[in-house]
Amino acid sequence: MNASVTIGSAALAELAAYLRRSAFSQVFVLVDSNTARLCLPVLEAQLPPGHQIIEIPAGEEFKTLATCDLVWDALTQRQADRHALLVNVGGGVVTDLGGFCGALYKRGLAFVQVPTTLLAQVDASVGGKTGVDYQGFKNQLGVFQEPLAVFIAPVLLDTLDPRQLKAGYAEVLKHWLIADADAFERQRRLGWLTDDWTPIIRESVALKQRIVASDPLEAGPRKLLNFGHTVGHALESYLLTQPGREVLHGEAVAAGLVCESWLSVQRGLLSAEELDRIETFVFSVFDKIQFVLLETEAIADFARQDKKNAGGVINCTLLQGIGHGVYDQPVTEADIVAALRYYHKL
Repeated sequence: MNASVTIGSAALAELAAYLRRSAFSQVFVLVDSNTARLCLPVLEAQLPPGHQIIEIPAGEEFKTLATCDLVWDALTQRQADRHALLVNVGGGVVTDLGGFCGALYKRGLAFVQVPTTLLAQVDASVGGKTGVDYQGFKNQLGVFQEPLAVFIAPVLLDTLDPRQLKAGYAEVLKHWLIADADAFERQRRLGWLTDDWTPIIRESVALKQRIVASDPLEAGPRKLLNFGHTVGHALESYLLTQPGREVLHGEAVAAGLVCESWLSVQRGLLSAEELDRIETFVFSVFDKIQFVLLETEAIADFARQDKKNAGGVINCTLLQGIGHGVYDQPVTEADIVAALRYYHKL
C-alpha cells in the first residue's frame, strides 16, 4: 500500500502535526552534512522537543554498509527501541539509506521521508524502495519497505544548487517519456525551469504512485520506472570508480534516456523523429557526460549486475513511442556499447 504523501507549502506543518499526534518513544532525525547545514534550520521548529540528530557524510560514495553501521551504532548507543521513529531528511542517498537502516534495525523501525532534493521528491522517497550500493554496484542491497508517510516541501528546493535541481529533473522527464506524452510536449515547449515546482511534483508523484500500486514488488509494470537506468546506472557506477569524474545520479540517467531511446529506435519501437525530440530536450537541460570510446566496454560491463536481469539476460525498459514504455526488453552488452558510442558522437 502506498504511504500517505503530503505535497506543498503545508507539508512541514503537517509533519509537525503528525509528530505531535503520534506516540513514538523517541524521534531520530537522519541528515547528511549538507542537509544538517541547509535544511535543519528550516525544519527545526517542526521537530518535537528531545529529538536526536544522526548525521552522516554527504555523497553517493557514502551510500554503503559502512555508513549504515554509523546509523545502527547511533541507534543502538541511544537505546532506540521498536517504538521509535526515524525521520530521513535529505536527498536520494539519505532516503534510500535511511529507509534501509530502518527496515533492518530490530526487524523494523518506523520511518518517514522528508525529501530535500527534486530527485528525491519526485522519485526516490516515493514507492518504498530502500537500499545501498555494494562493491561499486548501485543499490545492490536493499528491501522494499514503505515509510509511514512522506512530506514533500518544495520550499526545501531553495537550498539546492542549480546542478542538483537539474539532476532531479531527469526523473521527471523519465516519467513523462514512459507514461505521459502530453506532459512531455507541454514542457518541451515551455522549457525546464519554473517558478513553482509544486504542480510538476504532484504530477510526477501521482504517476509513480499509480505504477507502484499496480506492482509494489516490481514483478511487472513497475519496471517501467527503470527507463534510462540500465545504461544510466552502469555509467554512474563506472564513473564512481574514476576519481574526480563522478556524476550525479540524475545526470547519468539523462544520458541513459538518450541511449535507451536510441536502442528503442534500433528495435523499431520509436521513430527517428521522436528520438530527435528527446535528444533536443535532454541536451537543452543537461551537459553531455564525457568519456572516451575505449571505456564503453568497461561501462557496459556494469550492466551485467542490473537488478532487472534474469538468467544472465540484461533486461531493459524501452519506449514504444513517447509516453509508452515497454519493459523486459532483452539487450546485450554489445547493444549497450553501441548505444554509448552513439551518445559519445552526438
